[in-house]
Amino acid sequence: MAQTLSALLAAHDGALPALGAPDRAWLSYDALRQLSTDVAAGLAGFGITSGDRVAIVLPNGPEMAAAFVTIAQAATTAPLNPAYKQDEYEFYLDDLSAKALVVMAGENGPAVAAATKLGMLILRVDVGLDAPAGHFTLSADSTATPVEAKAVTEDDVALILHTSGTTSRPKIVPLLHRNLAASALNIKTALALTPEDRCMNVMPLFHIHGLIAAVSASLAAGGSIWCAPGFDALRFFGWMQAAQPTWYTAVPTMHQAILSRAPRNAETIAAVPLRFLRSSSASLPAQVMEALVKTFNAPVIEAYGMTEATHQMASNPLPPRAQKPGSVGIAAGPEVRIAHEIENHLIDGVGEIVISGDNVTPGYESNPDANAKNFFEDAGKRWFRTGDQGSLDDEGYLSLTGRLKEIINRGGEKISPLEVDGILMDHPSVGQVVTFALPHPKLGEEVAAAVVLREGADATEADIRSFAQERLAEFKVPRKIIIMDEIPKGATGKMQRIGLAEKLGLVRPA
Repeated sequence: MAQTLSALLAAHDGALPALGAPDRAWLSYDALRQLSTDVAAGLAGFGITSGDRVAIVLPNGPEMAAAFVTIAQAATTAPLNPAYKQDEYEFYLDDLSAKALVVMAGENGPAVAAATKLGMLILRVDVGLDAPAGHFTLSADSTATPVEAKAVTEDDVALILHTSGTTSRPKIVPLLHRNLAASALNIKTALALTPEDRCMNVMPLFHIHGLIAAVSASLAAGGSIWCAPGFDALRFFGWMQAAQPTWYTAVPTMHQAILSRAPRNAETIAAVPLRFLRSSSASLPAQVMEALVKTFNAPVIEAYGMTEATHQMASNPLPPRAQKPGSVGIAAGPEVRIAHEIENHLIDGVGEIVISGDNVTPGYESNPDANAKNFFEDAGKRWFRTGDQGSLDDEGYLSLTGRLKEIINRGGEKISPLEVDGILMDHPSVGQVVTFALPHPKLGEEVAAAVVLREGADATEADIRSFAQERLAEFKVPRKIIIMDEIPKGATGKMQRIGLAEKLGLVRPA
């Protein structure tokens, strides 16, 4: 079984393309393997080898995908959001102890300024005019003492990412080569990917979803990847026509934006039939899943993932098994169980979702308190606490109640924001909704919801609240409903509940 990225690539011959982009030739597996060898030699010449950390700040596209795959075979990659400001780069580069920064040739923005301030080596990605998509060479802004290249092993760190840090300092998550290989093969198996499959990637490639589900799983299957420059609902169907994908993966807000453009792109949908659509990184409303199935005439595979699990933990199965709306599917790689939310043991019923498997990080870096809190031993296995509340049904399908930190505590009554979301989404005028906690002086927290109406629809706060009152217990009905043009989203397109009351100006920042 493949245990490194190199092994994943070695399993496939050079007949099929690996990376593509608009109006550019495809990079074959043979060429990608050769590029990996060239990059390893180049990095060694710049004084970088196995164990050294290389931050990558590149725009979405085939060069970013190829840089991740090739650099990870020689050093430790640390992709960062190209939208960060200089002070954010200074924090992350210093926190990571990065030895070098990889940017595009000619780039002199905040990432370069931060790296220069920290005295880091700056490496530049040069792309030839006629180069295949994903092919590049590396050059350095300064000289360095060469070192001997060392082959990576399955226990070397391939990828480092930070947790979101919504409510505290972000934690460093190291992911080993064997974690990446296990997760890529898990996703390949769950989706029955083959060399004939082509993924159209619209996910950001500084995030675990795009790096593993789109890129690594496709390479593990010997398939191909068409890399968009990011997500743009206005360009999605044009890309779809050009890429001719068999599948794509996205977060729910992206799927909803795609649905809003679908009626005027019916010809493209008919001309480019998808084998399936995949959704992950946030809960997909049942109404959206059903609309996607009807629109694309293809199954929608909702998956459940997180950084510490190298992405995928559970996935709705392909037909003929059922894709249950409102469920994130069955265990798809690691073992998935329910644990007591406070005590360190497994239980039946509703509780904290825990996982155990080869794709799980060995632990947070330099954070013994977080490791003690999030890992425990039971039934002869090491379990990771996901921070999510949920339950398993009799067929092994997992349903999420919500993040434990997001559960609303209204005077002792516990309310699942996902449950309220689901009810409000049934209102014919509601297109998007996110339910969140609003601080209350007596109850502690009150229920609030931000709503985006469907295009051309009309509804008032009172209309929506009246609708909810007919379908929810009184204590679950939102006391505050805000109708907006757009709900604030994070860097990966997910709507964020924690801190939303502050972002919307409903309370003063702490």
